[in-house]
Amino acid sequence: MTTPVLLRTVDDDGIATLTLNRPEKLNALSYALVDALLKALEEMEGDDAVRAVILTGAGDRAFSAGGDIPEFAGSVRLGAAVAVRDFVRRGQALTSRIEAYSKPIIVAVNGLAYGGGCEITEAAPLAVASDRALFAKPEIKLAMPPTFGGTQRLPRLAGRKRALDLLLTGDSFTAERALDLGLVNRVVPHDQLMPAARDLAHRIIRHAPGAVAAILAAVTRGVNMPIAEGLAAESAAFAALVPGHDLEEGLDAWISRRPAVYTGT
Repeated sequence: MTTPVLLRTVDDDGIATLTLNRPEKLNALSYALVDALLKALEEMEGDDAVRAVILTGAGDRAFSAGGDIPEFAGSVRLGAAVAVRDFVRRGQALTSRIEAYSKPIIVAVNGLAYGGGCEITEAAPLAVASDRALFAKPEIKLAMPPTFGGTQRLPRLAGRKRALDLLLTGDSFTAERALDLGLVNRVVPHDQLMPAARDLAHRIIRHAPGAVAAILAAVTRGVNMPIAEGLAAESAAFAALVPGHDLEEGLDAWISRRPAVYTGT
C-alpha cells in the first residue's frame, strides 16, 4: 500500500518536507491522506528540531486536484450527517490546523491546485507556485459549494467580488492570477520551486522561534478581529516573550552589533 504522505526532515537546518503521495490520483485528498497529514503535522509541531514545513505534491502534474470524489460520493449516498462528518469536518479540521499552525508552513504548488488543494493553499500562511501551477474552485461543477473553508478564506484573501467570480464560475486560473489575488507569495520557474520554498524557509528560521510563532499567532488570530482586539492579541504575543532568553539575546546582539544566538527559549 502506498504511503499517502511522505516525510523527509532535513536534519541540518530543521526544514521538514511533507509530500502528498498519490500521484496516480493527482494527489486527491482521500480520507486516509488527510488523516495521515494531520498526524504528521501534530507530530512535527511538538518536535523542536523542526523549524519550518514545506508541503508539496508528488509528481509534476498536481499539488492536489482536490477531494477524492468517488470516496466522497460514497459518504453523500449515506446522507448529510455522514457526509458532513466524514468529508466536511475532516477537511475543515485540516485547513484550520494548517492555518493555526505554530510553525511556518510553506505550500510549494507544483501543479494543479483544485478544490481542496486550493483551500490548503488558502489556509497556509505562505505559498510559492511553479509557473506551471493551475488553480480552480470547481466545486460548483459538482452542484456544491467548497467545504474545506473556500467560501470563507478566499474572499478574505482576494476580496468578495473577485472570490465570487472564481467560486461561481469554477473557471481555472493561472499562478500569476493567484499571485495577483494574494493566494501565493511568488511564482517561480518550475525547476526552481523547491529551492525557492527552501530559501523562504531559511530566511524565516534564521530568526528566534518564539518570535516566528508569535507573529504567526497574532496575525492568524487578529486578521478576523476588530482592530482593538487584534492589538490586544499583538500585545499579549509580545508580553509572552519578555521573560525568555531570546528577546534579551536579540536586543543585546543588536546593541552590540553581533550575530544573535537563539536557543528557542
